[in-house]
Amino acid sequence: MDFESQRFPVGSFRCPIEITGEHIARWIGVLDGFPKRLEAEVRPLRTEQLGWTYRSGGWTIRQVVHHLADSHMNSLVRFKLALTEDKPTIRPYQEDRFALLPDARSNDLSGSLDILRGVHQRWVHMLRELDPRDFSRSFHHPESDREITLDENTGLYAWHCDHHLQHIRHAVALGGPKTQGSR
Repeated sequence: MDFESQRFPVGSFRCPIEITGEHIARWIGVLDGFPKRLEAEVRPLRTEQLGWTYRSGGWTIRQVVHHLADSHMNSLVRFKLALTEDKPTIRPYQEDRFALLPDARSNDLSGSLDILRGVHQRWVHMLRELDPRDFSRSFHHPESDREITLDENTGLYAWHCDHHLQHIRHAVALGGPKTQGSR
């Protein structure tokens, strides 16, 4: 497996030119089922396995799980900002630095799994109740210097779920390597 396919095991996110209600419904379904799918992958793992990476220099399984909680919390807030403000500029964060903090290196995944269950429950409920026109609302992302619509961001985060779930599966299949990752 080459570097790019290790880094992006499900490919990079490709947003459809025209996002339909079917796309949105499918993506919401992914977000809805993700916490259970993630738990099914990580609950059986031994502490040693949480230190395995999906590629040399990649994050450990534990860092991936904690990153998912950080990222999805931020995404829910970005959705709420876009729904309550006119094209707000969101605040990016240094996810690579977050992954080095003590909480992201903890073998106790329960807090992050709890966060993901709660965030996804609220997020999915909100998404299912939105008027379809609300998905055209947007926020400005200063790193990419572009507006991102909520329909696109829904797809991006459905992809993000599958992307990192595959990282975890790949790390388990490799049985390591057991190097501290950076990304």
